[in-house]
Amino acid sequence: MFTDEYFMRQALREAESAYDKDEVPVGAVVVIENKIIAKAYNQVELLNDATAHAEMLALTAAFNFLGTKYLPDAILYVTDEPCLMCCGALYWGKVGRIVYGASDEKNGFQKFTSINPFHQKAIITKGVLQEECAFLMKSFFKNKR
Repeated sequence: MFTDEYFMRQALREAESAYDKDEVPVGAVVVIENKIIAKAYNQVELLNDATAHAEMLALTAAFNFLGTKYLPDAILYVTDEPCLMCCGALYWGKVGRIVYGASDEKNGFQKFTSINPFHQKAIITKGVLQEECAFLMKSFFKNKR
C-alpha cells in the first residue's frame, strides 16, 4: 500500500491545491517510516516570495515538526524536478531520498549542472507518476497562454 506511487499521489494532491490557487502546480510531501510528517505546495504568488517552493515549505515544516535540521531518514516526494535552490536545501538538510515525478527542462537542476547536487548519501528516484505530474504542469501553463 505505501509505495512510491502512493506518496506521489499525495504530492499530486498538494500540486492540485496549488493549481486551484493559481500557483505553479508543484506539491511535496515528506515521509518518515511510511508516515507523512509534512506537506506543502508552491505559494510563491500568495506569499510574494520567490523561495516559497513546495520543497522549501515542506522541508521547513518537517524540520519544525521533528525539531531538527537534518532529515537523513526522510523521503521527499515532489511532483516536479527540483530547481537548484531546492537542491541546496535538500543537500544541507541531508534528506535521505528524493523522489520526483516530471522532469523540468526549463528550471530543473539538470539544466544547470551535470553533477549530483544532492547530498552524497541521498538516493534519487525520478519519473514516478511522471505523466500525471507533467500533465498537471502542462495544463496549468496551457491555460495561462
